[in-house]
Amino acid sequence: MQLMADLERALAVEESLFRAQLLREDLARLRKLQALAAEAADATAFVNAGMRIGWTAGDARTLELREPLEKLLNEIYARGSDARISAAWHELHRVRMERLLGCLSTPAPRPDG
Repeated sequence: MQLMADLERALAVEESLFRAQLLREDLARLRKLQALAAEAADATAFVNAGMRIGWTAGDARTLELREPLEKLLNEIYARGSDARISAAWHELHRVRMERLLGCLSTPAPRPDG
């Protein structure tokens, strides 16, 4: 999958520890998806399994990524073109980063007292 090669190249030159870790985690997820696609009985089984591979901590907020994630999963299962898989990936990544930054920018509640 061209996407994996692109992410591996990005990892090789990444200077940010945070982004490098995210790239490693994403590569592990994509490897897991490749294995799941080979084992899945059908597209529905693959999408269901692919939604639960740790896209968010404990998959607690993965449903917030549902639309772009399902699009990516369907492209991977259908063995879509590299361009379609990459476009679906970039949309998922954009939405995921928006959610992450939103969480990080929300002030924590102050304890009483």
